[in-house]
Amino acid sequence: MRRGRLLPLAGAALVALGIAAQVALARQRAASEPIVRESLLSALGGLRPLAAEFVWFRADLLQSEGRYAEMAQLATTLTLLEPHVPEVWSYAAWNLAYNISIMMPTDADRWRWVEAALRLLRDRGLLFNPESAALYRELAFLFEFKIGADIDSAAPLYRAEWAKIVAEAARTGDWAALRMDYAKMRAVEARYGLRDWKSPFFSAVYWADAGLAFADKTDRAFLNEVIRQSCALEAKRTAPAK
Repeated sequence: MRRGRLLPLAGAALVALGIAAQVALARQRAASEPIVRESLLSALGGLRPLAAEFVWFRADLLQSEGRYAEMAQLATTLTLLEPHVPEVWSYAAWNLAYNISIMMPTDADRWRWVEAALRLLRDRGLLFNPESAALYRELAFLFEFKIGADIDSAAPLYRAEWAKIVAEAARTGDWAALRMDYAKMRAVEARYGLRDWKSPFFSAVYWADAGLAFADKTDRAFLNEVIRQSCALEAKRTAPAK
């Protein structure tokens, strides 16, 4: 059977997946996400790869049309279908942080989408792909470029909100809530001379440094550049005023 004939079948399978998702979520609100995911995927069976191809095709079409909110819904479906494909998480997070966020009317609304992208990469993407240098790279770059730099007019609020989150983790000692390790944070502080843990540049370096253990030559170069730039930007930020 030719692929062109299979795509409509995959589309029908995804309609069934959507219905199954609603039923599963209604019946299993207390269930964990992995249980719901597996119950949904079992219904697709051998159509899973084809369904994923259909969603990619549709998501790319929506992106070309600037329909980012609808694209975000499909990206969520992709994370269900292919949780162990790092590109899925990068694709979904980029849409949240860079496409949808700038459509929001207030800085606070923008932050909610940027934080959602951060959590998606850190709490879910890396959970399924703990040795993906690409996801460490995306997370580090998000901290450096979207939150730390001033490419977005809402960046000052992003930094203030992130500082509050880190301050709360420091107060409670619950660094695990941020998926960060206290001993490794101290090591980053000592190795790179970064003392302000509330700075997004510190987090950028933390995640870039963590990704080096899994990086190939290309990713290693990118991660090292994030570290270099973040250290330089943090030094500039903390330099005494002239």
